[in-house]
Amino acid sequence: MKRKTKRGLIVAIDGPGGVGKSTVSRMVAEKLHLKYINTGSMYRALALAAMDAGVDLENEEALKVFCSTVEIEFDADSGRISVNGRDYSDTARTQKAGELASIISTKKTVRDFLVGYQRGLGEGGSVVMEGRDIGTVVFPDADIKFFLDASHEARAKRRLLELASTGKAGHVEVSNELRERDRRDRERVVSPLTVAADAIRVDTTEMGVEEVVRKVLKEIDARLKSGNIRS
Repeated sequence: MKRKTKRGLIVAIDGPGGVGKSTVSRMVAEKLHLKYINTGSMYRALALAAMDAGVDLENEEALKVFCSTVEIEFDADSGRISVNGRDYSDTARTQKAGELASIISTKKTVRDFLVGYQRGLGEGGSVVMEGRDIGTVVFPDADIKFFLDASHEARAKRRLLELASTGKAGHVEVSNELRERDRRDRERVVSPLTVAADAIRVDTTEMGVEEVVRKVLKEIDARLKSGNIRS
């Protein structure tokens, strides 16, 4: 079968929670005039929708049936996401949504469903897609891949700042939640969190957002000028 030709650049940005993936990816997409696709919000929204529907998030068969009824819509322009017509854009940012997403993201049924949807969104190219398995599973042939990482302490502090306005989480709670999410991400059988062999690793522990964005853009520009990838 003849492989479809991409119409534009595909940038994959992976990494664990709290490394600044979303902010960096959004800013890189804006600088390059590409679409920004946050795959994590899809797992969060789907988890909330499943919970609202009374689905047992640990039951693979129940999730399979649920996914067969789901219509998910992600608007790359606004970043808003809805499941079966209900907008989960705001609630998907909560710590609760993250905890639920950590559970369903280990399920093959859920990952197969969302990976298929994500590939459909990005197959035309001209995207910056961020998540935990973009460069290894969703788009292993992405034009350029990054893996952002940071120390556990730095990540916990950043996540705490994100949740500060809610007043619902303390440092210890956030740190433990991150540690548990890391364990699930790295130990799950389906699409575990790993670094793609050809990914550029960036340690953001001591870096500000603007510095990380500059580094990512510099790497992309160098690849474009070398002719190894195309715009």
